[in-house]
Amino acid sequence: MNREQISAIAHTDHPIKSPLDDDSVSRLLERGLPQGDERVLDLGCGTAEWLLRALTARPNLRAEGVDVSEVALRQASRAARERGVSERLVLHRQEAADFVSAEPFDLVISVGATHAFGGLLPTLAAARKHLAPGGRVLVGESFWDRTPSPEAVEMFGDLADLATTVDQVVADGWTPVHGHVSTRGELDTYEWSCWGSLASWALDHPADPAGAQALETATVQRSQWLHGYRDSFGFLCLVLRRTSE
Repeated sequence: MNREQISAIAHTDHPIKSPLDDDSVSRLLERGLPQGDERVLDLGCGTAEWLLRALTARPNLRAEGVDVSEVALRQASRAARERGVSERLVLHRQEAADFVSAEPFDLVISVGATHAFGGLLPTLAAARKHLAPGGRVLVGESFWDRTPSPEAVEMFGDLADLATTVDQVVADGWTPVHGHVSTRGELDTYEWSCWGSLASWALDHPADPAGAQALETATVQRSQWLHGYRDSFGFLCLVLRRTSE
């Protein structure tokens, strides 16, 4: 079982692949899409859950998603047909960093996918290229809420704290117009959901050769969370506008 298959099973009950509940997702989309008829781009869209939710709630919206995963994009296409929004969604299979569009977008989304660009500021630089005048960026990034353990730093790298993260964004020429810091409840629900879904799949498929691997992965990941980064990891979403056009 490869990493993509493990991720798909782990997110069965949490299709937003970030520690956000449904109300938080809805509020972030409301702040990012004030008109309801915008053009939206998701860089690193995965199964395009952000776009699907936005399209379902806004009949005049049009969206495009970019991802390298054929499996995820196939799932996104199927879900778009089921929700009746496929005519307003275009999916591109390629590296998000290499995507080029002839038309700009009113909202560019990259939540939990900044690794595809090498970090938060490179992600914002990529988003800037696609942004229409007056447009917005919805970005999600990790930060250290408390001093991390060496094990946590080894897993997630040299993250900044919350204030420093926001300061870096502002210094890069952006103004936050809305923000959301994931609550302890959102963070815990996400982790329990992911590793619980993976463990349940393993227990439901005892004859599957991948079952033992899935169960071991769920056990290891849960332990790393509880013992390694639960008390220090934070997640921030920002809705940004360019400070100067």
